[in-house]
Amino acid sequence: MTRRLTSKFAVAACIASTLFATSAARSAEPLNIVMLTHGAATNAFWQAVKKGFDDGCSRVQAHCQMVFTQTDGSIEQQSANFQAAVARKPDAILTTIVDDNALTSMINDARAKHIIVIAYNVDQSGGATGAAKRQAFIGQNFVPAGRSLAHQLTSQFPKDGPIRVLIGVSAPGQNWAEQRAKGVMDGLDEWKRANPNRTVVVDRIDSGTDLSVTGERVGAYLTAHPDTTAYFDMGFFHAAVARTLKDRNVPPGKVLLAGFDIVPQVLQMMKAGYIQAEVDQQPYAQGFMPVMQVYLAKSFGLAPTDINTGNSLVMPAQADSVIALSQQGLR
Repeated sequence: MTRRLTSKFAVAACIASTLFATSAARSAEPLNIVMLTHGAATNAFWQAVKKGFDDGCSRVQAHCQMVFTQTDGSIEQQSANFQAAVARKPDAILTTIVDDNALTSMINDARAKHIIVIAYNVDQSGGATGAAKRQAFIGQNFVPAGRSLAHQLTSQFPKDGPIRVLIGVSAPGQNWAEQRAKGVMDGLDEWKRANPNRTVVVDRIDSGTDLSVTGERVGAYLTAHPDTTAYFDMGFFHAAVARTLKDRNVPPGKVLLAGFDIVPQVLQMMKAGYIQAEVDQQPYAQGFMPVMQVYLAKSFGLAPTDINTGNSLVMPAQADSVIALSQQGLR
């Protein structure tokens, strides 16, 4: 998967470089692109997105700025950042859409002002049919990704006895967390139908978007329910749960752990045997490819296009090779 992605990025970069050379005379001014996120700069995931964004901007020699929120996951702060971005009249705004209502009027206002708007990482729940007139979405299809993760982890469930599963919805109400959770539940429901004689209990909690908070909340659940078979996190915050298990001297694999996003903390705990599966949504691509789409749209009138950055699973055997890319900010 890594080799194929590297090849795709190399081709995209080559195309961008060639097109830039042939169209330089058309553009007296460099493109002005603003990337907005609902995440804080302290969130490790966004650094790979920023790396892709910066590399893309460098390729096409655009003036670019990535604007974070001060509080991780703050819709209010992202909305304020969006208003400020529109006031600057950039060529394009790249934005996550974690709430179906918060940004809709601002996105449509930006489009009315002929600003390109591309959603990345998180789209509105209705996709292209939603009320916000974003022009494309570059990111993961969350429901299938959650289902794939559930299929992988259920294949490691004990062959007999009762099953207890906890689903941590990192940000209740936000599109990415709810849709991933739906996919996980769909996968668990399929396993239950295939194993009608097994007793299965599935609980759901607000697990939070802070490593320490998630560690505390899930740790308390595990204390109350020592028979827990598996925990699914909708982000990478189960890295803290793995740390809690290790600190309690719980053997690796006694509680199966799985989640989303390849960050150093997750890979370290995966190597230690505490995390069994992880979905990689390829954040570098989510930063790089929207810039290419803006360049093609402004230079040649090519309409922005949806790109599914995938739901590939990373397993413990791949941890070492992925760590090397993670250290470069590419995964």
